[in-house]
Amino acid sequence: MGDTIFGKIIRREIPADIVYEDDDVLAFRDLNPQAPVHVLFVPKKPIATLDGATTADAELLGKLQLAAAAYARREGLADQGYRTVINCNEHGGQTVFHLHLHLLAGRQMHWPPG
Repeated sequence: MGDTIFGKIIRREIPADIVYEDDDVLAFRDLNPQAPVHVLFVPKKPIATLDGATTADAELLGKLQLAAAAYARREGLADQGYRTVINCNEHGGQTVFHLHLHLLAGRQMHWPPG
């Protein structure tokens, strides 16, 4: 599962506020939220960055997006809207090198994001 903080959360070695789980994806609340709702969706398969994903990972990447959308609908966030973000590498803002999708909601998002 990778030796990152996310791998440790997936293995239940450290606690997290888990809000979604299926066979391929785990989601939990971000400890440093950037919006009223900030949930991280993590594939259980360790992929360091989006750039490191291959065509063999296409289905898993789709499941990641669909899990976030299903969560947003379930929590009543979809009508007003939400943002999903995948940061890639240092200049992209990635700080944990286990691919993850941020779901941000609960406030008006601005563009450009910064």
